[in-house]
Amino acid sequence: MIPKDIFARIERLRKEINRHNHLYYVEARPEISDFEFDAMLSDLEALEKKYPELKDSSSPTQRVGSDISKGFQQVKHRYPMLSLANTYSFDEVQDFHNRIAKSLSQPWQYVCELKYDGTAIGLTYKNGKLLRAVTRGDGVQGDDVTANVKTIRSIPLTLNGNDFPEEFEIRGEIFLPHAVFDEINQKRNEQGETPFANPRNAAAGTLKQLNPKIVAERKLDCLLYFMLGDSLPYDNHYQNLLKAKDWGFKVPDNIELCKTVEEITNFVDLWDKARRKLPYDTDGVVIKVNSYQQQNQLGYTAKTPRWAIAYKYKAEQVSTTLLSVDYQVGRTGAITPVANLEPVLLAGTTVKRASLHNADQMAILDLHIGDTVFVEKGGEIIPKIVGVDASLRAANSSAFEYITHCPECGTQLIRPDGEAKHYCPNQAGCPPQLKGRVIHFISRKAMDIDGLGEETVDLLFSKGLIKDMADLYDLTYEQLIDLDRFADKSVKNAIASIKQSTKMPFHKVLFGLGIRYVGETTARKLAMHFGLLEKLKEATFEQLIEVDEVGERIAQSIVTFFSDPKNIELIKRLEKAGLTLESESTEGNAATGVFRGQSVVISGTFNRISRDELKELVMQHGGKNTSSVSASTNLLIAGDKMGPAKLDKATKLGVKIISEDDFFELIKQPNT
Repeated sequence: MIPKDIFARIERLRKEINRHNHLYYVEARPEISDFEFDAMLSDLEALEKKYPELKDSSSPTQRVGSDISKGFQQVKHRYPMLSLANTYSFDEVQDFHNRIAKSLSQPWQYVCELKYDGTAIGLTYKNGKLLRAVTRGDGVQGDDVTANVKTIRSIPLTLNGNDFPEEFEIRGEIFLPHAVFDEINQKRNEQGETPFANPRNAAAGTLKQLNPKIVAERKLDCLLYFMLGDSLPYDNHYQNLLKAKDWGFKVPDNIELCKTVEEITNFVDLWDKARRKLPYDTDGVVIKVNSYQQQNQLGYTAKTPRWAIAYKYKAEQVSTTLLSVDYQVGRTGAITPVANLEPVLLAGTTVKRASLHNADQMAILDLHIGDTVFVEKGGEIIPKIVGVDASLRAANSSAFEYITHCPECGTQLIRPDGEAKHYCPNQAGCPPQLKGRVIHFISRKAMDIDGLGEETVDLLFSKGLIKDMADLYDLTYEQLIDLDRFADKSVKNAIASIKQSTKMPFHKVLFGLGIRYVGETTARKLAMHFGLLEKLKEATFEQLIEVDEVGERIAQSIVTFFSDPKNIELIKRLEKAGLTLESESTEGNAATGVFRGQSVVISGTFNRISRDELKELVMQHGGKNTSSVSASTNLLIAGDKMGPAKLDKATKLGVKIISEDDFFELIKQPNT
């Protein structure tokens, strides 16, 4: 008989691991360290091994994470892009060596190289020219990000010499150097934007930008470390890497041939200290068998090669006492538990608080009041609790129980199906939500209202001058001049900035409304698709999910928002204040445009403009963008490398198919 708590623990681990996989690979905003993630995965693997009857083909132990994005064409890897088995101990490196010794009869060498903390990329070259760049994806297929990769100056578009194979692939890691990362975050802080958590997140997010111009501005870099192909110059990894340097690839100098575990250990220990002086992040050492023939002899598991292993450095970690837990309420009502700690020095700063993420994470940690906890930064800005020393726990200590009611307004919390966080549903009366929505509304990416910061918003609420974002447009000089921190000039600037915000385009107003899950990009797509707020307000769930990158969760959130009478009243007041509630694309050409009333699908990559710019032109000329081909599709604009399935479906349905050049001829748009 399997204990009931085992069922619950396995399900909780699977759910949390899947969530963290998505956060890491898709959204590029991990909440936990690699060490903590690996520990959770190992725990699940051990439980599934102990209770094989509970194995599930959809368990995260049976797959690799995915970074596939809807905004790019997917390409199947010619060679699967597998992950590496991780270890944090030299004993396991010795076990790896022992397994190699049992399988190989001839002497062998290892190649030791640093493990770079960025985002993996596969570059295919044909006849000495860059043909394609594909992300790791799910290991089987990834995103074609060739246009973005071409902006990275350290990646050669054309190779040196003439002794390279006709076609081959070289893999590596795209990253942000420390100096560039610091420069980007300084600018983001100056512009009121949230800084990136770490260079890895920034690199992954940058590579998924739909506009290559933004990618070019970020100054990404790339190190190459593995070559694949049928006619490589040498029969081993080390010599091929050295040859790749001759062709113009940026191959690291810090690689070394080793024969024994002692030599591997020396390399690992050397770089554990020396890596801190490098201009980029590393998080371990990769150990590979050098000979390709011996690699093939050793083979693969379902997920990893048997001839390689990654030794990962542990993030700096300290222990301290957990004093209490606070619960913060965000602008969307999301509840985030935060641990209060006995102050402790970690990575050069004194840490007093640490994120606990959500109820599931707290349950997995099994936190008790007064626990001795392990805290690390691991590249993150906010420290994380990654474990508990249960041996030091007092016998009479009690476990934390997650709150059931909002700490700010007392409303009973809800937890939507499939979500990790609890929410306070009292949007109309919960103070942090009310203030948070106004702060979001005035932010640079939304209405860009200068002269009103977070402290000022708090002051305006406390004085009863505002209760929501619409109240901002009723503020007068007389109301502000007597407030602290306001003088004649600052009052006039604030009033002028509020007035100026009425000229902001519709998509910024829509983003500023703070509809849950509707980010800046989604707001722009919704504005382009519907043109008028009135049309968006009346849209059905089915109509909403037709919009590019709008899924069921976002669609339901929009329907819920516009079904609330308080939100409708708020919009009426914003309209009365003069805010823009329609896109420019509904005017001019849209009324008489060549695509008026037509449903248009855009697929593939384009040379003259980006896909987003192409979609905006479709809207400006009266068309409606949809993401998939159906019987109601009128036109398919086909770019390079579009998926064959979409093309076949359009052909079978008799949908008119045009090229990028045909499109510009139709609208008589000059080359851009």
